[in-house]
Amino acid sequence: MTAIYKKEMRTYFTQMMGYVFLAFLLLLVGIWFAMVNVTGHNANFHNVLSQVTIFFFILLPILTMRLFSEETRQKTDQLIFTSPLTITGIVLGKFFAALSLFIIGTAITIILPAMLSLYGELPASQILGTYIGFVLLGACCIAVGVLISCLTENQIVAAVGTMGAIFTMFIIDAIALAMPISTFASLMFVALIIAAVVAVWYNSTRNILASVIVGAGGLAFSAGLYIANNLIFDGLIVRVLLWFSIFARFASFTRGILHLADIVYYISFAALLLYITVNILEKRRWR
Repeated sequence: MTAIYKKEMRTYFTQMMGYVFLAFLLLLVGIWFAMVNVTGHNANFHNVLSQVTIFFFILLPILTMRLFSEETRQKTDQLIFTSPLTITGIVLGKFFAALSLFIIGTAITIILPAMLSLYGELPASQILGTYIGFVLLGACCIAVGVLISCLTENQIVAAVGTMGAIFTMFIIDAIALAMPISTFASLMFVALIIAAVVAVWYNSTRNILASVIVGAGGLAFSAGLYIANNLIFDGLIVRVLLWFSIFARFASFTRGILHLADIVYYISFAALLLYITVNILEKRRWR
């Protein structure tokens, strides 16, 4: 992992990609700082970081679009796959390199609240909480970009796909509120989820019997829940979509409230996406 991490960090700073990202991030933070804090005579710097998260769908694909897609396009991925390195180490090395650059850019912005503190007292707990949430939210979005980058050999496709995925997560609250809340719609939603799980299971194992058992088990479990308490399925689609809203959870951080559940959720979300990436690459390695 260390070798991949060093390689990726070196690439960020020997090519323009790393500098473009840092410049873009600092420019956005600087603009919002001028608008919210300087022009608006407001000491709440956490509002600046909150506004910048809106642009994650543009910012973070810069970091992730080339991580695996460029390797695939140049066929250098075969050199990595045949090396003694583990796939997990490769994925984590690339992920932590992108996350490190993001943290470097975020750390530079600490200069701005430090300047504000010279002129009065700041809501330190809110600013600190927002910084922690900012990094965790960025880690989740970077994990999304890493996953999408491994699915294509075209950097542009990887960037656009990551933009679309992050933007969808940003508006998922609005999408959830537009979803039907009827029991029938919820049952169809559960059936689609079970079908997707069965498809993934079969794609991973190529075992028809095991896939049928997984599907039958899922349907039986869902039927049991419905018989026991059908109210569970009322508005299920809305509840599930809101539960997956990573941007909604960021709000508590901006208030200076650090919920362990939110921190664990962000870490688990990123870990799950990286796990999926590892499995995809493992299959490609032995293809």
